[in-house]
Amino acid sequence: METVAKRLYEGMFLVDSAQATADWEGTLSVINTILQRADAEVVSLRKWQERKLAYDIDRTSRGTYILCYFKVDGRRISGIEKDVLLSEKVMRALILTTEKRPAEMIERDIKGEPIAKPPELPGAPEGAPEPRTFRGPRTLADNDDDTGRMER
Repeated sequence: METVAKRLYEGMFLVDSAQATADWEGTLSVINTILQRADAEVVSLRKWQERKLAYDIDRTSRGTYILCYFKVDGRRISGIEKDVLLSEKVMRALILTTEKRPAEMIERDIKGEPIAKPPELPGAPEGAPEPRTFRGPRTLADNDDDTGRMER
């Protein structure tokens, strides 16, 4: 039997907020079951956020995001995605590899610590032109005289 190296993955699972509130343990159990079927080792599983969705999914307007870190053989990811599609509780899922993320960011995510505010960007150099702004489409109200010419 061959030894398979398990890699660390980050999974974001979206569930209906009403169902998650009514049965939180059952919701976590569904995600755990999906991962166990793929022989995944769960490192961290926690509620990330609850928010209004950009568009309704199955007549649902609010969703709860569950962040999960787990170790699994990369060949098993497609099985996890298929199980998510068949699940009635999980509306969407996104699974990413963590190999390019800094270890300290992953540790903060696992612990649930907020991400530090990014540093301020330096201002424009001296003598640089002001950035242009969009003023919107021109209308007849922009006429500068009675000739009908547009103001520039």
